Amino acid sequence: MKVLSIGWTSVRRAMRDRTGLFFVVALPLMLVFIIGAAFGGATTPVVGVVGGAGALSAEPAVRVRHFPDEPALRTAVERGEISAGLVRAGGATPRLLLRADRTGQQLRMLVTTSLTREANRVAAAGFVAERTGTDRDAALSVVDSTRVEPVEVRAGTTGEALFPQGYSGFDLGAANQLIVFTFLNSLTTAAFLVETRSLGVTRRMLATPTPSSVIVAGEAFGRVSIALLQGLVVLVGSALLFGVRWGDPWAAAALLCAFALVSGAAGLLLGAVCRTQQQTAGAGILLGLGLAAFGGCMVPLEFFGPTLRKVAFATPHGWANDGFSVLSRHGGDVVAVAPHLGVLLGFAAVLFSLGAWRLRRAVTR
Repeated sequence: MKVLSIGWTSVRRAMRDRTGLFFVVALPLMLVFIIGAAFGGATTPVVGVVGGAGALSAEPAVRVRHFPDEPALRTAVERGEISAGLVRAGGATPRLLLRADRTGQQLRMLVTTSLTREANRVAAAGFVAERTGTDRDAALSVVDSTRVEPVEVRAGTTGEALFPQGYSGFDLGAANQLIVFTFLNSLTTAAFLVETRSLGVTRRMLATPTPSSVIVAGEAFGRVSIALLQGLVVLVGSALLFGVRWGDPWAAAALLCAFALVSGAAGLLLGAVCRTQQQTAGAGILLGLGLAAFGGCMVPLEFFGPTLRKVAFATPHGWANDGFSVLSRHGGDVVAVAPHLGVLLGFAAVLFSLGAWRLRRAVTR
């Protein structure tokens, strides 16, 4: 069919562009990795120690690395090789060197608690030695062997947690990058549609027994295929490489297809409106990143205020973002995201109608 042939040609042109291929395949997965590594918290922080580590060596939440002197320890902290450094030289007061980031502040509390626990142990041993007349080592053995009944603390969660247990930064970043790049690359690759018209390819097709409706349908099919391919790269790639959990597979596939239709329709409209490739690239980046920001792809929708949330749900990004959130964070299914699918299909219908009308005028005038 001519529609499939025109659409397949658009996909092949997009895949032959090495720069575009980098933005379609490599960059989204790289950003998923970077965001997941930054917010996933899967790595164990390292604390450098000059002198004895003491009770800190028994802490399961950190790894201890020994340094020969304070200058070497300070250099490692400044370069970010370790998250914090503890100097325990002789009987001097311990000094803690920290990086000015979130991990450094967390380690401040952990190291302080460990040192306090150790100081309390030594103080208790001193009290025992003074009262019983035993030596220090025997007193420490007595303290260590003394069983203290723990205080039972029961914790409960009021309301619904923002992120469920086990939800990683990879899960959060993957959905956002899928939405951002599916829409963004659909707009920027619309430059090929402008190029097709400027080179006279469209006019030559019209000179053959090919009606304008077939040309419009073929270009629309190409735009949607590119968007769907981009979404599949992020969805499948993130699941295989980083273990991202997308929730119900049928619901995730339905959301991806619906958003691909929106993205392809937006690309069709942009390619029909713009007259030069430079206009398409500039407008595509501006619209793609702007709608992504307002749609909650840069900051989770849960952090938005009431007014910004209304703005977010005026964009297809906001509905897609919330839909993937329902699947991955709340265990939803196709029924749960049915409103999201309906709104996205509505966006797609409006954009396709405008794009087809504008492209038909552009190719026939």
